[in-house]
Amino acid sequence: MPHVSVIMPVYNVERFVAVAVQSVLDQSFADFELLIIDDVSPDRSIAICEAFDDKRIRIVRHEKNRGLAGARNSGIRHARGDLLAFLDSDDCWHPEKLAQHVRHLRDNSRVGVSFSRSAFIDEDGTPMDYFQMPRLTDIEPGYYLCRNPIGNGSAPVIRREVFRDIEYQADNAGVSETWYFDENLRRSEDIECWIRIALTTDWTIEGIPEALTYYRLNAGGLSASLFDQYESWNQVIRKTAGYAPDFVARWGRTARAYQLRYLARQAIRLHDGSLAMHFSYEALKTDPRILLQEPGRTISTMAASCLLRLTPGKFYRFIEEIAQRLIGAWQTRRINRDLGKANA
Repeated sequence: MPHVSVIMPVYNVERFVAVAVQSVLDQSFADFELLIIDDVSPDRSIAICEAFDDKRIRIVRHEKNRGLAGARNSGIRHARGDLLAFLDSDDCWHPEKLAQHVRHLRDNSRVGVSFSRSAFIDEDGTPMDYFQMPRLTDIEPGYYLCRNPIGNGSAPVIRREVFRDIEYQADNAGVSETWYFDENLRRSEDIECWIRIALTTDWTIEGIPEALTYYRLNAGGLSASLFDQYESWNQVIRKTAGYAPDFVARWGRTARAYQLRYLARQAIRLHDGSLAMHFSYEALKTDPRILLQEPGRTISTMAASCLLRLTPGKFYRFIEEIAQRLIGAWQTRRINRDLGKANA
């Protein structure tokens, strides 16, 4: 049996999927299986996957599209490994990704979810020289509601026992199935799962310093989808309140403000100044304490929103490029410092 099962949902990613698959096959840790979940992709994505000649690849086919949560659930049910790693098929990995997570989980028996920092790449796969920098250790449950410390769906490697602890039965078109991710959510399904792990199990969720995941920023998203993201997040809040009402009562208002600030930052990436200012204003109105708790990120989000809305596009992009270089340089120094501490 393989030690690690890599689960890769595939839907409409023919431009990126070959790079994703190859990044798994190039791992220095070779004791894995790659489960490609065909979520009824309408393009050539699966044909591209089928062209790879490697006995570690298995393709699991859906009869109908079930979304990321459904594809991940299928992968978990078919997985044979003790550890389950997740890779979205428009992202890719550093060659040492699996090796470092296997070592992390081997050396820390109470860690159930190991995740890494992530480096942003553009649509062509070019590094953007800045990173997702989540908190790595000592993550209290409220932090999961207010942020997404794991960062994205391609960052975690998780013990099989964690999913056994959170599984539940759900109805799918009249058939009872075991679910781990909530298939009623088409967005925010990963955040809901991490919150449920944090609140209902004794497992520790912990990160490692290096940026081992390459997270692709797709510029083709529509601004309207941000409102869909917000509604999915509200679904998560309602579900969590159903089993942890005191927790949501304590953290819900602040979490909502941070979610609105996150949507403002997404609107900035889409270069939609009006929407960015809308979400920034709503974030501060919801809970002004975020200005005191995270002044740097909150002020920079507000400033970028205003600049984007009020200045010519060419000037804004010039300022944006300078800011990204400065932030990236600071983040790189911090990653190197943290790696030095970890290896000391």
